[in-house]
Amino acid sequence: MKFLQISVMVAALLGATQSSAKVEQCRFIDSKPDREACYDRQAKALAAKKAETAAKPRTVDPIEQMKQDDEALSLRLKNICRGC
Repeated sequence: MKFLQISVMVAALLGATQSSAKVEQCRFIDSKPDREACYDRQAKALAAKKAETAAKPRTVDPIEQMKQDDEALSLRLKNICRGC
């Protein structure tokens, strides 16, 4: 049982260090085209991650939603001619 727990922890630690090492590996590539390709891949991955985050629906605070609605209504009412 202890062996299983230790092996799971070691695997988790190795996985965590490898994921952070992926970010740092581009600067150690000697060939300039390969290094630039590595940076391009990282930029594309970051852009995809940002797009995924932006695509998730955000929850809006009800009070903030009411403020936005009030502002929109105020703008509409300002355009009404009251002296016609």
